[in-house]
Formats: sequence, structure tokens, C-alpha cells
Amino acid sequence: MNDTTWKFVKKRTAADGAVYVSADGTRYRRTGGPELQEEADFQRRIAGLGYPVPHVLEEGVTDDGRYFVVEESLGDQTLHDQAVVSLDGGRTLPHAVTDTATQVATQLLRAQAAHPVDPAPDSLRQWLQSAGFTQNVFQENPDLDNTRTHAALDHALDRLGTVPLVRGHLDYGLPNVLQAGVIDWQHHGLIPLGYDVLPALEIIAFKGGNKGYTASPGQRHRYLAALDNASLNTTGQPVSQNLGAYLLVKALFFLALMRPTDPSRTDKHLKWQYRRHLFTKGLEQYEHTGTVDTALFPSLEEFAAGHSAGDHP
Repeated sequence: MNDTTWKFVKKRTAADGAVYVSADGTRYRRTGGPELQEEADFQRRIAGLGYPVPHVLEEGVTDDGRYFVVEESLGDQTLHDQAVVSLDGGRTLPHAVTDTATQVATQLLRAQAAHPVDPAPDSLRQWLQSAGFTQNVFQENPDLDNTRTHAALDHALDRLGTVPLVRGHLDYGLPNVLQAGVIDWQHHGLIPLGYDVLPALEIIAFKGGNKGYTASPGQRHRYLAALDNASLNTTGQPVSQNLGAYLLVKALFFLALMRPTDPSRTDKHLKWQYRRHLFTKGLEQYEHTGTVDTALFPSLEEFAAGHSAGDHP
């Protein structure tokens, strides 16, 4: 690699390797192992289906045996980064960010809806296990591995039984969305239509306010309405009717890998208990209404205050 051509950006967080950017900012180069090659193969396939993803321009093996891929840039800032630098003392997302999020999400949803995948008999349950990290969640929280939880999850799967399965991102959110599309497809797999894009503004609440921003009720409403419009035009069904089931799975996802092993890390224990609280709150809402309203979730700061006062277990 010529250091005068490529500038180091960061180490890859979810896999071995690193990310570099070209001097003119028009291309990115990533290094890694077989998983990166598999991701690039997948990315090429979905680019051909109209998914808003970077086009793979070059690939090969470095002198030290690493696989590398060069792809076009979709922009120099993710929507998460844009949000953080644009808050100007407030907390509500700038409309420019949510407008772009809406445009990219509707483009992705249309491409996914246009290319459904014939599922295997257990495809939906496999999605639940991988998207919700259920094995890890129940290992770390055995008290949640109970009849009540499984009844709610079974209800969600029944509700999603007629939803088309499509090729999905599985880790979709503002940190992976740029002006012209979606990056970081490492965790791709089959998903029920809408699982990627529908929760994108809702899942901000699971961070407990640590991201520094929030989506207003109006922004969330307009975002979901645009996705419903796109879904009605392609499938004849409003996709937002499945948001509650998706957020129940997301509540599992955000609880995964949270239980600390060091008893002295009270900060990590608090965050684990917070995510447990959000899962329980989401489960209760889903049982009573069939949906989950993340606007009713407390912030981490509010939970911590109640925790200290003995209001939470």
C-alpha cells in the first residue's frame, strides 16, 4: 500500500483489519480476512439489485496476505456524525439528517421489496436468533428465558409469517448511513421486509441519550409515513404495522453482550440493568398493544436516578 495514496482512517471494529481513504476522498480501502471477501461478494450482488451500496472497484491480496477491497465513497460523514456536529446545543436531530435518512431508507426498502427471497421453513426463526442474539441474551439473563418472553416472540413470528424475506443489513442505523447509501454489510442475512429501515430512528432511544440526539415525534411520524408509502407502492401493505415486532427483537439485540464480568465496573452493571429494564418495558408494551413506543423509555440518566432511589431492581 502506498502511504502517499491511502490515508489511515481507523481499525475495523467488528473484524480484523483497517480502513483507509484515498487522497482525493473518492475511494475507501478496507483490509481483512475471508469475512471481508464474503462481504464484498454480497455487496456486489445487491448493488446489481439496486441497493444503495458502494460499488466495489478493486479487490485482491496485500503483500502480507490480507484480503483488500476498494470501493467508492458514498460521502465523508455518516448521518450519525452529521447529527453530532449539527446539534448546536440542542438534542433534536436536524431535519436535514432525518430527510436524508428517509431518502436512503425508502430507496433501500424499494430495492429489498423488489427482490424477495424464497425462504426455508425455519428462515424466520433463524432471523430471530441471529438478529436478537437470543442465545447470548438468555445465557446472560436466564430469568428472561421464560414462557412469557417466548410467547411474545412466538406471537411476533406469527405476525411476520406473511412478510417477504429479503437480503438485509442486520445492523442498520444512522452510523451506517451516508448521503448516497449504506455501508458496513458485514452482518448481512435474510430479514423480514422493513426490519432494517423501520426502527432506525426508534433505536436511538436504546442508547439512553448517550448519542447526544433524539428524534422528535414529528420526525418519527414523517419517516414511518414515507416508508409506508414506499411499501404500499411495492407490496400493497403498510410496513409500519410490523414495527412493534421488530422493536421487540431490537430490545433483545441491545441487551446482548451487556452483562459485565468485572463486579467493580458499576457503570457497566448500571448499563446492563438499564437495557434489561428497556427490554422488560418493551415486552410489557408489546403484550398490551402489539407495538412498542420508545418515546416512553427513560433515559439512562433518569433510570440511574431511579435506580439510586430504589425505584428499579
